[in-house]
Amino acid sequence: MNAVIAGILIPLAGTMLGSSFVFFMKSEIPDRLQKTLLGFASGVMVAASVWSLLIPSIEMSNENIGAAVVGFLAGMGFLLLLDELTPHLHLGAQKAEGPRSRLSRTAMLALAVTLHNLPEGMAVGVVFAGEAQGLTLSAALAVSIGIAIQNIPEGAIISMPMHAEGNSRLKSFLIGTLSGAVEPVGSVAILLLASVLGVALPYLLAFAAGAMMYVVVEELIPETAQGHHTNLSTIGFALGFVLMMVMDILLG
Repeated sequence: MNAVIAGILIPLAGTMLGSSFVFFMKSEIPDRLQKTLLGFASGVMVAASVWSLLIPSIEMSNENIGAAVVGFLAGMGFLLLLDELTPHLHLGAQKAEGPRSRLSRTAMLALAVTLHNLPEGMAVGVVFAGEAQGLTLSAALAVSIGIAIQNIPEGAIISMPMHAEGNSRLKSFLIGTLSGAVEPVGSVAILLLASVLGVALPYLLAFAAGAMMYVVVEELIPETAQGHHTNLSTIGFALGFVLMMVMDILLG
């Protein structure tokens, strides 16, 4: 139980560490570094979706890909629905997405990041739920640690633009940290759901994969493709993907 609790909280610790950079860095993150970090986060999420979620989903279904297909599409659809129903503003964007709202730019930036972090929490919850059906504790911890690693640069990418928007360093840190608080909430929700619907675990694994891939395709990749230094995003993606893949294989 202690390992599960630690695994659920490790990604939040990564977000807090990254958000704390706002206290030590005087200006915004350089564009080259931001591109690299966004690419790295994308690579980690894609590798986790494939190696830690989709492949186990197929294996648990006795090589029947039906559960993986249904779960993956449901996860993509769920994030698409949240995206349409929630007013939010992506980093660097001037126009908000979703329904019209009187929320401040800061609040809509925070909502965008919260939507981004939800599927990561779901992924952590579902791999720990999978322990009862063949996934090892080491494999679950690998996913948790991998997401925490990509949450470190992500936390900085959140808190520093918040400060640039005119918020104090402390408020920017708190917003960055709170955006990651949705991850343990998502983890616990999936754990509770899996305990009730154990037979649905292959679907839940693929669902989390679809939700994470939606974030990568809809948000991260478009951000890395804008402006200059896009080759650094590609390098970051490769490093993130390989790191997550190696961790999953070695700890699986």
